[in-house]
Amino acid sequence: MTEIATTLDPDKLQELEEKFDPEMRFRPTTPPALQIVKWLLIALSCFHYYTAGFGLLAETTHRGVHLAFVLGLIFLVFSASRNQADQARPSTWFSPGGVPLVDWLLGLACAASVLYIPYVFNDLAFRVGNPDLADVVFGSILFITLLEATRRSMGWPLPLIAIGFTVYALAGPLFPGLLQHAGASWSQMINHQYLTSQGIYGIAVGVVATYVFHFVLFGVMATRVGLGQLFLDIAASIAGRYAGGPAKVSVFGSAMFGMLSGSSVANAVTVGSLTIPAMIRVGYRREFAAAVEAASSTGGQITPPVLGAAAFLMVEFLNVSYQTIIAAAIVPAFMHFFGVFMQVHFEAKRHGLRGLTEEEMPRLKESLRQRWPTLIPLALLIWILVSGRTPYLAAFTGISSCAIVGLATRTTGNTARNWLLMLVLHAFLLLIAFGDVGSRGEWIKPALLAVAIGVALAAWKLGGVTGRISHASLVEAFETGAKYALAVGAAAATVGIVIGVVTLTGVGFKISFIITSWATIIAGGVSTVVPAGLADIRSLTLFAALVMTGVVCILMGCGIPTTANYIIMVTVAAPTLVQLGVQPLVAHFFVFYYGVLADITPPVALAAYAAAGMAGADPFKTGNTAFRLGLAKVLVPFVFVFSPSLLLVANGFTWYDFTVTFVGCILGIVVLAAALSKFFLVEMKRWEQGLCVAAALLLIAPGLGVTLIGAAMATPVLLRQLAAWKASRSVGAAPPG
Repeated sequence: MTEIATTLDPDKLQELEEKFDPEMRFRPTTPPALQIVKWLLIALSCFHYYTAGFGLLAETTHRGVHLAFVLGLIFLVFSASRNQADQARPSTWFSPGGVPLVDWLLGLACAASVLYIPYVFNDLAFRVGNPDLADVVFGSILFITLLEATRRSMGWPLPLIAIGFTVYALAGPLFPGLLQHAGASWSQMINHQYLTSQGIYGIAVGVVATYVFHFVLFGVMATRVGLGQLFLDIAASIAGRYAGGPAKVSVFGSAMFGMLSGSSVANAVTVGSLTIPAMIRVGYRREFAAAVEAASSTGGQITPPVLGAAAFLMVEFLNVSYQTIIAAAIVPAFMHFFGVFMQVHFEAKRHGLRGLTEEEMPRLKESLRQRWPTLIPLALLIWILVSGRTPYLAAFTGISSCAIVGLATRTTGNTARNWLLMLVLHAFLLLIAFGDVGSRGEWIKPALLAVAIGVALAAWKLGGVTGRISHASLVEAFETGAKYALAVGAAAATVGIVIGVVTLTGVGFKISFIITSWATIIAGGVSTVVPAGLADIRSLTLFAALVMTGVVCILMGCGIPTTANYIIMVTVAAPTLVQLGVQPLVAHFFVFYYGVLADITPPVALAAYAAAGMAGADPFKTGNTAFRLGLAKVLVPFVFVFSPSLLLVANGFTWYDFTVTFVGCILGIVVLAAALSKFFLVEMKRWEQGLCVAAALLLIAPGLGVTLIGAAMATPVLLRQLAAWKASRSVGAAPPG
């Protein structure tokens, strides 16, 4: 077919991502900066790849090396001004390789201040709480350069938030009422932020350095070897032939591609580059086509098994296994995509949009024949994740398997040598990952890796084996994967400043008290107008707190990425929900989902704006439509707060509660989608829309009683729609008079 079966072009995708994602707008460089940056990025990927498979360094050292690479590279990769991002500068003595000398110096200063802790400061335990001049100087350098690195890679919002919290820490006595505190000196703040694990070197940087980076690299590798294209072909084969086919392909494709990419914008660009033109071609409005892709793509961050970076943070914050997070995410992720799918379906039926023809459909058998080996890395990754081993070992195995499949197998015409090499290298890989070599593992496993590389090189040089990707493509994937992880690395470190202020001043407890007080006041006012027995004061207080938390999550997400939003809200808002009786796992998922929602919520909806740019649509209208399509993601978090069984692994799970809530959500989402699309079996009247919206809210609300009331309210609409549909068919079938 013309649109869907087009092979994904990595160069084109990278160009689109750099165009629409501000975190991907890298500055063009020339030699010698070009080679220096390239090999530093590759070294960063190799460092994380090796430590994932053969053992992490000591905590402070590992985080320090990661952060030194990330922050130092940001000054070389990102321009000081976005206006200069696309303009290559000539190489001079004051601008080597097109990178101003001041950026080289800032990068070196930043890296040196980061490495001062793990490699120079040997008596850390004796110096915490009593920093000397050198500690304060290096800490100040890191503090300032970190804010600048974050501004370059992500823009102003997150640095301004960090600066605001810093001002609060320093000027505590000036604040009124409950927010007042004793205040801290600059030396005390630097001590807390720089010399302890409560600030910049905290849990956020640790998670990015041990989990997130590896899965970003895996996603890039899997896309390069062709797994993303296989997912799109499968999605097109499943859904393409039905009404409004390309939009349904977008939903299915984004859901599957979301298993590889935890980025909403990357998902929108990759899948949308193929599905948006096809949607427009069959008759969807440009804004709607872009909105479908944007709404579907935000599901990438909530789709198991990879999810987004925030999922790995949940593992650390909650001290639960990654398998628990995966299990909890399954049903809410399904609800999101189901909600988008139903609105797409009703929209297609309403406007009589066609599906894809046989000529436009991909040949699934041919695609599977060419690309089935690309499923091996994903299968290995999922197997290791659910087996209880560490996520970074799963990522190491997945990355290695991607390299093996990419280099050892061809798209077509594989010989016995290809299959033998792939089997031998995978045997080495499994031995490295799972082999029990006792105390000698420190040298035996690296030796096995060296032997595997030697076998591979001999096969390629002497045996004439060629693969679906070249060695140069493998190197490029390691370079690109590191580039994609720079911005999230800076964000994690900057969020550490916010967490540091919260732990230093105790402001988190004060904010929790303020939210709880306001929620109680609002609940008291609402209880006077709510019929007795419908809701108690405790439920109304919790509902008010959830609404306030959700609104703040969306507003925060307008300027900062999901990961940073999640960490800040978990620090200052999630404790409030826990105080009101919400389980920690449920509270964290609520904050996580509303943080993701910001990617399709105007005025700053990055996924919607990226999709609108590709569709040539109005960005604001696209964002509004995407928000409407993603309403299931708005409502479902409220549902699993009041009925935690929907998360499967929450405390108090029962099959009765799960079944009632699940069935009610399914019915409610269908009814709500019909109301928003103004179509069920035929065009809806205004009264039908209003009644369906009210019925949907009751259907989605947990509890058998309210679900039955909602079903009863929707019944008259269903009967009227069925009668009108039968009448229209009779008129259509009547012979001409």
